[in-house]
Amino acid sequence: MLELYQFEMSQFSEKVRLILDYKGLAYRKIEVTPGIGQLDLYRLSGQRQVPVLKDGDTVIADSTAIAMYLDRKYPDKPLIPTDPHQRAQCLLMEEWADESIGVKSRKVFYGALSHNPSYRTSVLPKDTPDFFKTVLGGVPAEVFEVLGIGFGCSADALKDARDSLKQDLEALSLILSDRPYLVTDSPCLADFAVAGVSLLLKFPEGSYLDLPDSLNGKGIPGLADSSMYQTFFDWRDRLYAEYRTPLTTTGTSDSQPTSIEIE
Repeated sequence: MLELYQFEMSQFSEKVRLILDYKGLAYRKIEVTPGIGQLDLYRLSGQRQVPVLKDGDTVIADSTAIAMYLDRKYPDKPLIPTDPHQRAQCLLMEEWADESIGVKSRKVFYGALSHNPSYRTSVLPKDTPDFFKTVLGGVPAEVFEVLGIGFGCSADALKDARDSLKQDLEALSLILSDRPYLVTDSPCLADFAVAGVSLLLKFPEGSYLDLPDSLNGKGIPGLADSSMYQTFFDWRDRLYAEYRTPLTTTGTSDSQPTSIEIE
């Protein structure tokens, strides 16, 4: 069985999970513990970032490289259009999603966590010890703000990211106002990339993640709840309903991530 080394809350892990479910491929999720688990991941893949896919003796790092590998190895339900213009649009939109929406949404998500202790603890996995939740929830917002400056998440950077995301979401809503998918009449890599990296802006409706049920459909105020972007988020939830396997359903993937086990 395919093994996906991941973080449950990783946008790029979610992009790969969407693709695996779309293709109907059975896989096991292996949660990588930040720090020590990433050192083990380095021994497996030569780098420390998730996602990493292991297919027998083959190890692939990076969500785009994984997508290309899966399309070559498992060609049913192809991810890349054959028409040259549609192929170009798909590849450009996938890269834009990763490098634009992916980066900016992490910034605004960090801002939401730093200013809202209850939201900060609610996004932790369901089995997180209460003691750790209490400690994390008690960290003053000022500490997160100071740390954020070092990660490019200053107040000005957060405002710029939010404003830019509004433009991105408006553009996506306009594209999807009269078509079922972003590039063609069937889903492609661009759709799964955009849907995956938008994870932190608004959690999907339904039991797809190891998070409290109360977070279903919740997201960044001013973005997730704005009627201006309803077309996009409705489309994204439809994509999930059609292709993503819920945790509570016996499907192609293990419902809950296991601990990291690297040979």
